[in-house]
Amino acid sequence: MAYSDFTLKKIKADLNIKLVENNSLFSTIQESSVSDLLINTLKRNVPLALAINTEKARSELIIINILLEVKTQLADQISLFSGIDFNVDKEKGLTGFCDYIISRSPEQFYLERPVITIVEAKNENIILGLGQCIAEMYAAQLYNERENNHDLPCIYGAVTTGNEWKFIQLIKDTAHIDSDYYYITDLPKIISILVATATN
Repeated sequence: MAYSDFTLKKIKADLNIKLVENNSLFSTIQESSVSDLLINTLKRNVPLALAINTEKARSELIIINILLEVKTQLADQISLFSGIDFNVDKEKGLTGFCDYIISRSPEQFYLERPVITIVEAKNENIILGLGQCIAEMYAAQLYNERENNHDLPCIYGAVTTGNEWKFIQLIKDTAHIDSDYYYITDLPKIISILVATATN
């Protein structure tokens, strides 16, 4: 079994995670500034990615550029991993590759303090990606407990098509799924949420 096998029903049954779905988690976060480089890059790339309409195109043309903007804004405070093998607990099925992980550590050669897991939605279905994302978040929580990273009280996650973003917060055994959706037209808000969750 792998992270991609988890659905919302399965994380409740197998991992005993409670779901809270009715809170607007990030509505009070102030919008961040966005670099002209990212604005111009996405102005060119988004129409192309949506026209090609494959996961690979959305990943390479949209998602990675947004995450690189966050990495640039936070300089040496975080590291960014793409396509990382993240085997945490084979018995629980917490194994496999993660699309993206942001770590609250400058160490880029190895994963030290995972704080955000980001899942690229398959078939552009955000809801189907929530189970996978929460399973990865739970694995990150276990990983941090084993590494004595006790100053990370919660783990964040996002499921995205590139054009659409849905955020999650995991506190112990409760996953709070943001009631709001954010779209590429809300780019400053998406950046601000990623920056805040990577550093809080």
